[in-house]
Amino acid sequence: FFGMWSQEAQIFTLKDFDLNGKVKSCLVSTNYGKELFEFNKEGVLTKTVTQYNDTDQDITYYKYHNGELLEKRMESYKNNVLDESTSMANFYELDTVPTLTVTEKIISYDKQFLEQQQYHYDEEGKLVRIITSNGEGVDETTFDYATVKNEETVSTFTNGILQKSVRTSTKKVGNKTQKVVLTKEYIDGESNTANEEVFNEADKLVTSEDFLYDMAEKEFVSQEKRFYHYSEGVLSKVVHKTVNTESTDKYIFQFDNHTPSNWVKKIVTPGNSYTTRIIEYYKEEKPKEQTSN
Repeated sequence: FFGMWSQEAQIFTLKDFDLNGKVKSCLVSTNYGKELFEFNKEGVLTKTVTQYNDTDQDITYYKYHNGELLEKRMESYKNNVLDESTSMANFYELDTVPTLTVTEKIISYDKQFLEQQQYHYDEEGKLVRIITSNGEGVDETTFDYATVKNEETVSTFTNGILQKSVRTSTKKVGNKTQKVVLTKEYIDGESNTANEEVFNEADKLVTSEDFLYDMAEKEFVSQEKRFYHYSEGVLSKVVHKTVNTESTDKYIFQFDNHTPSNWVKKIVTPGNSYTTRIIEYYKEEKPKEQTSN
């Protein structure tokens, strides 16, 4: 059920970071600094470090119990000193009677209560309601599920006002099946933006299109469409198309010698931007030799 939570409460695994095998840590160099991700032997994220410079960094710790997220702590350091006002801890409590309820409490390191969220699930394990309490009051977010033939739509309401809808469907293209995810965003219940993503049978993104709602014409108008191309399962280029323009980004990956392998350098042309990754693996445990009597 954690996969349906807000971004803050989600459990992240190696798959979320495009990593394969028994990865222990991954150090990513970016244009704003460095990010370190650490994982346990089950492939679950346990720690992140965002290093902005020599003295400023954010460290997040994830604590689990029986596969469930129990605690998350985000510590912010400025000039190598812990900033208690911006550092916070998230605590999670589970109640399974009569149906699952998860309570998340967010408290700053200087002991200030920031927020509480209660996640309510139905008998099928679907998230149906979130109650948010903070200094500004109480808000209720509800989720409505509708299934028609091969389409499922999840609509999100905040205090009764439609905020978002996500429709997932499948369609046949020749002898292959594609998954289509259409996400619409609303402001005060009125249509605002939309995005449509199409995935192939290998669950790889093949197209993504952005729309903006035209109030005069009362319809969504395409702003940009991106076409994703792969070579042997690896992203090779992305073609960007608008009404008047077309451009192409080409991707070049370098992989390590590990089995299974991971990419350690990504170059995007023509901008020549690049990202590097230093990956550490858990040592492979050798099977114990059987002794004969």
